[in-house]
Amino acid sequence: MHAITIPEPGGPEALVWAEVPDPVPGEGEVLVEVAATAVNRADLLQRQGFYDPPPGSSPYPGLECSGRIAALGPGVSGWAVGDEVCALLADGGYAEKVAVPAGQLLPVPEGVDLVAAAALPEVTCTVWSNVFMIAHLRPGETLLVHGGASGIGTMAIQLAKAIGAKVAVTAGSAQKLARCAELGADVLIDYHQQDFVDEVRAATGGAGADVILDIIGAKYLNQNVKALATSGRLAIIGLQGGVKGELNLNALLRKRAAITATTLRARPAAEKAAIVAAVREHVWPLFAAGRVRPVIDRMLPLSEAAEGHRVLEASGHIGKVLLTR
Repeated sequence: MHAITIPEPGGPEALVWAEVPDPVPGEGEVLVEVAATAVNRADLLQRQGFYDPPPGSSPYPGLECSGRIAALGPGVSGWAVGDEVCALLADGGYAEKVAVPAGQLLPVPEGVDLVAAAALPEVTCTVWSNVFMIAHLRPGETLLVHGGASGIGTMAIQLAKAIGAKVAVTAGSAQKLARCAELGADVLIDYHQQDFVDEVRAATGGAGADVILDIIGAKYLNQNVKALATSGRLAIIGLQGGVKGELNLNALLRKRAAITATTLRARPAAEKAAIVAAVREHVWPLFAAGRVRPVIDRMLPLSEAAEGHRVLEASGHIGKVLLTR
């Protein structure tokens, strides 16, 4: 088969479309013939040499894919060759075929086509696990989403609105904020011109956000704590603004607030399977009902993955960037 390889870390040009050995599904795995995959920031870090794949996983980038099952490994039940699926991966989506633990498979949801389904596994699993399973966002509460126009952000807006929460977002342009509003965001904050702490407090009568989904990390740490409501929950899922920050713990104590920080890629297979099962139960019916949909900025051929990386690095996109076969 062919796959995007990384012979040496570097810029987008380091991604090389090359012939490689076919994967073989092991115990409890299925082989998926890939129809599409998506570009995630973890892929950019891997290309740069800063985020190695977990031990034993594929050396090729790609944290999600959609496609058709080509073969079943030993011990797999409940799936059949030819089934249309999408999958959460530890790696390997930038290829014509990938071996996937069966617990990380999802059927293509009703109302979504096979290629567009590649936009779903990473964002739905990330948002559902952090905002709902860990931070326990409830109807009537306020969620603040940093990077509201990103793949994660566009899904977080839709899922939070679907359960009856109020949503505030930050983004860096009027175009991005307008798209967030179309998806249901209630409070639109241009982080270039507005202070998100002040805006969130004003929108909540001074209370603050009950849950904050943060992709920035250190740069926003203290502001995020200021923006939290009493008993608020800060979920950190990205470090685009740095890895080290200093925090006044007394501010956290006074609010009885909590901070969590997670990654999805390195979790054990059993934890990923539990998240995937929860997404299938709670999120997939929302697609069937037309209440949630994938947001896709553009589709590019898989062999042109370098261009997909350039798009993500420029941060001019809204939603997901897909790579198609």
